Amino acid sequence: MKAQIEQIKINAKEEIQNVANLKDLVDLKVKYLGKKGELTSVLRGMGALSAEERPVIGSLVNSVRDELEALISEKETEFKQIELNKKLESEKIDITLPSKKTVRGSKHPMSLAIEEIEDLFVSMGYDVVSGPELESDEYCFKKLNLPEGHPARDMQDSFYITNEMLLRTQTSAAQARVMEAKGGKEPIRIICPGKTYRREDDATHSPQFAQIEGLVIDKKDKNVSLADLKGTLEVFARKMLGENSELRFRPSYFPFTEPSYEVDVTCFKCGGKGCPLCKKTGWIEVFAAGIVHPNVLRMSGYDPEEWGGFAFGPGWDRITMFKYAIPDVRYLYTNDVRFLKQFDRQEA
Repeated sequence: MKAQIEQIKINAKEEIQNVANLKDLVDLKVKYLGKKGELTSVLRGMGALSAEERPVIGSLVNSVRDELEALISEKETEFKQIELNKKLESEKIDITLPSKKTVRGSKHPMSLAIEEIEDLFVSMGYDVVSGPELESDEYCFKKLNLPEGHPARDMQDSFYITNEMLLRTQTSAAQARVMEAKGGKEPIRIICPGKTYRREDDATHSPQFAQIEGLVIDKKDKNVSLADLKGTLEVFARKMLGENSELRFRPSYFPFTEPSYEVDVTCFKCGGKGCPLCKKTGWIEVFAAGIVHPNVLRMSGYDPEEWGGFAFGPGWDRITMFKYAIPDVRYLYTNDVRFLKQFDRQEA
């Protein structure tokens, strides 16, 4: 049996020395050292040996196994190094070539606008809150003084998911949620920017658009009035649309405010002289605003005899259009890099 083991060793060493690639080396390892390999077969035959011979043969087999494993490991390292050298040669980088220019992204104009708006209102003591985009009919309409069958619902062609759930048509739904959370006991000063949805699609309207809901609630003895609303909107307009911006309040109707106003701003392009953008009027509608309706206060837990306030709702995407002179609201949602890179504020 010793002669058989020695012959296995000689044959294995010769084959390992002459093996051509890593795959064949693996096959040799299986052939000699695997579970059904030649050395393993020798060990299985040791039952026929005498007690004196078994330790001698076992020791010899283990010695040969260790020697072959070392040779195979050395050969494996050699093949891997050869393979690595080939990869380094074929995949090397010519550092003398000019590099490709990295295209750097930039913030979306609506992101730039809302960051500026939020900074402004936070400096005025407002909190920034959010609300769900999939809203219930109760919060989107009923708690804003629009019960079922109310004609004002016809002005908002909505995306209903179920009979009671819809994609919110206005961020005003956040009003009721915040007032409920305060339990009718605390003053409120918030803005709620977010996406809203209606069945509209033209140069100035999109099925998905963005609004900023503003709400101020305080005790009646604090005298939160229409003058405060006007002053707030003037600061907003002059900061976002230019220092020379003037406001015009036109009486209107909204179910959740009383009195209600459409608020126009002098055209940022012509300065109020009249141009095609403002349809020769010198004014552009920007805000819907008014004093919070007593029913809205009452339904959300506030006593209208003790509490009052105002609400306003500029279009976030419309503000962005005016600020950056964008002629079509649909440009904001097409994700055209050629359009978006115009608003990169960082030096190239």
